[in-house]
Amino acid sequence: MKGRGVTLVVHVDGELTRRQYRVPLWLFEAGKWGSIVVGVIVVLFFTFAGPITTNAIKVPRLQREITRLEQENARVQQLAAALNRAEASYQELRAILGARAPQRANAAGPVAERDPMRAGPVRAVAPGASRRYPDGPSAPAFWPLDVRGFVTRGQTRSSATAETHPGIDVAVPVGTPIRASGGGTVEAAGTDPDYGLFVLLRHPDGFQTMYGHASRLVVHEGDAVTAGQVIALSGNTGRSTAPHLHFEVRRDGRSLDPLTVVQEGK
Repeated sequence: MKGRGVTLVVHVDGELTRRQYRVPLWLFEAGKWGSIVVGVIVVLFFTFAGPITTNAIKVPRLQREITRLEQENARVQQLAAALNRAEASYQELRAILGARAPQRANAAGPVAERDPMRAGPVRAVAPGASRRYPDGPSAPAFWPLDVRGFVTRGQTRSSATAETHPGIDVAVPVGTPIRASGGGTVEAAGTDPDYGLFVLLRHPDGFQTMYGHASRLVVHEGDAVTAGQVIALSGNTGRSTAPHLHFEVRRDGRSLDPLTVVQEGK
């Protein structure tokens, strides 16, 4: 008795004859399971080889991105070094002029930490000035800038707080020296959300003057200043859209129009 097998019949369309192929059953079963194993291997290959291939394609792009970031980091380091050199130059210049370091704002309030190294203040005599500044405490009477500047906004009073402007705005370039309008004491100096870097001076007879939006301060709270002394450099800090000095004059807590009090620069 012959062993069991599988007969395959092949009939070609259009022909009368047909061909038969007899395959032993064991060979047929082996071929069937072999095909299944090969199919599983192919599926597993594409399942695991796909992500590997994708990651291999990403490697050159990631290397280019790393190179770009390294170049940008090098440029940042160069800019930081240049900034440090500029800061060192500024410190040297300030030491030559005899000014103290600008105070740094304290997060807990508007008054910055005091610098333990005290140096002489910058004396202020505006170039070409025809009059001398008085020594000691004095009421505000002098224009706080070496230049007249351009008054972009005057003093306004309104019942609406947002429309009230207690001082004047004078457009000047960043870094213009700001001078004390009169002699007195630094009541406060630091940073404020609205005024930015500011200096508030107290003068005799109940007068106060406020100088806002500075880029650097060269006085500290408690300092005695004389009229014409440089107290800060103009800037664009706080609620400000362009470089300018915000200048206020107050007396007994009431805001005065600086253009009616300060005679110089009008």
